Amino acid sequence: MGTDKEAEVAIGGDRDSDSIEALAASAEAYSAPLHRKLKSRHIQMIAIGGIIGPGLFVGSSNALHIAGPAGILISFSLVGIIVFFVMQSLGELATLIPVTGSFTEYASRFVDDSLSFALGWAYWYLWVTVLANEYNAISLVIMYWTEVVPQWGWILIFWVFFMALSLAGILVYGEIEFWLSLIKVISITIFFIVGIFISAGVIGPQKIGFKYWDDPGAFADSINGVANTFVIAGTLYAGTEMVGITAGEADNPAKAVPRAIRQVFWRILIFYVGTMFFIGILIPYDDSRLLSKESKTAQSPFTIALSDAGLGAGASLINAVIVVAVISAGNSSMYVSSRTILFMARNGKAPRFLGRVNKAGVPWVALLFSNLIACIAFLSVSKAAGAVYNALITLSGVATFIVWGTIELVHIRFRNGLEAQGQSVDDLAFKAMWYPYGTYAALAANIFLIFFQGYTAFLNPFSATSFVISYILLPVFVILLLGYKFWKKTKWVKLEEMDIWTGRRDDLMPAHGDGLSKKNGVFHRVKRVAVG
Repeated sequence: MGTDKEAEVAIGGDRDSDSIEALAASAEAYSAPLHRKLKSRHIQMIAIGGIIGPGLFVGSSNALHIAGPAGILISFSLVGIIVFFVMQSLGELATLIPVTGSFTEYASRFVDDSLSFALGWAYWYLWVTVLANEYNAISLVIMYWTEVVPQWGWILIFWVFFMALSLAGILVYGEIEFWLSLIKVISITIFFIVGIFISAGVIGPQKIGFKYWDDPGAFADSINGVANTFVIAGTLYAGTEMVGITAGEADNPAKAVPRAIRQVFWRILIFYVGTMFFIGILIPYDDSRLLSKESKTAQSPFTIALSDAGLGAGASLINAVIVVAVISAGNSSMYVSSRTILFMARNGKAPRFLGRVNKAGVPWVALLFSNLIACIAFLSVSKAAGAVYNALITLSGVATFIVWGTIELVHIRFRNGLEAQGQSVDDLAFKAMWYPYGTYAALAANIFLIFFQGYTAFLNPFSATSFVISYILLPVFVILLLGYKFWKKTKWVKLEEMDIWTGRRDDLMPAHGDGLSKKNGVFHRVKRVAVG
């Protein structure tokens, strides 16, 4: 009997040990850090990939249709200036404090925890909406080749594909983004060169020049068209701030982040403003093939331009590049949305189960949750694809301006906190250019665009649908902020109590300058702009 009792005790002890180990493993799943495996070259190309998305290839057609060639140059240039200063602010913060929560965490530490709650959900929603846009976009593009598979079928196929890709881990994500972004850069560069030959009449049946600026004209709907494309520009630029998120998984953010931030201006000028210029001279804004609310299918303006020049094979190649761009953007959308909701879950701002990661450091529950919500893309099956695309674009565009404006507010508070705590800005590894003027100007511009982008809803006749789509996120954001504030009784962070130390990686801070290579030859400058 004694032996039996001893055995029972031993078995019971083993069970207790197993239970403790299971509990420890479960707890670790909710607290294990993400892996810091992204190299500098990954960060550079992710920064480019965040700018050159499928919206540039497909969404730009709708922008041209709404505003005309001069209108899109104005709207994309103005929003590009805003993006430049937003990235300067984020670069300063992400270089010093590279955390996965990025500006969502900064909002909690430098302003108010309730702002972090509202911002986190708004930013997660932005990227889930962008992901839904990618599903809609890739279904439209592939149907350029064949309609054998229905639109919902393509959405489902890529839903599974993106899910499998995202579960592979951060290093796989970085490598895939590096090569996909390189393909996009090379493709757009080739299109620019071919576009010059098409415009000059070297390729194609006629010399085009600037004739479409005269007929049908430079503006499609005067200032109204420009206003309506601000939100499209905001959505297509969304992703530049992704560098702040990737900094939390970079092996050396002090080197990678400043380099990526410093190239933002040139990338915006070349890839976005340059693209708007070329499609504006090669295609009339009233071309029936451009995506509009009435269309059921759409062709990229790149595809239209090459087809009209007799380059049918080139048009098919561009569509293949668009598929590459969608894969890249979908991959990035999954990455950012999952990391944002992971931070929220681990800080009590989202359901706790969303904070789990596996042994490879992959937040698989957050990935699955975000991808399931992105199934709103299936709405496009029962309605005109163009109408759904416009609605999704507008909703995510307003969220972009809210996020950018908050980043600027957080940066201002951070600088005020440094001063209050006697810290010198000279100790920062990266300092935002033209602070405080650029930061305050960008904050004011974002606030203005939040309200201005939907003003056409008030024109005769008043459009209730346009009004709701343009402004619904504003009361939702305020309700989230105030609701959390009263529920948790959060307080405005005092400058003297601001946490400006947690998360710093001073071990990686360069002793002099930014630690970057000082090769300034023409070749090296071009290489840094193109591939980092």
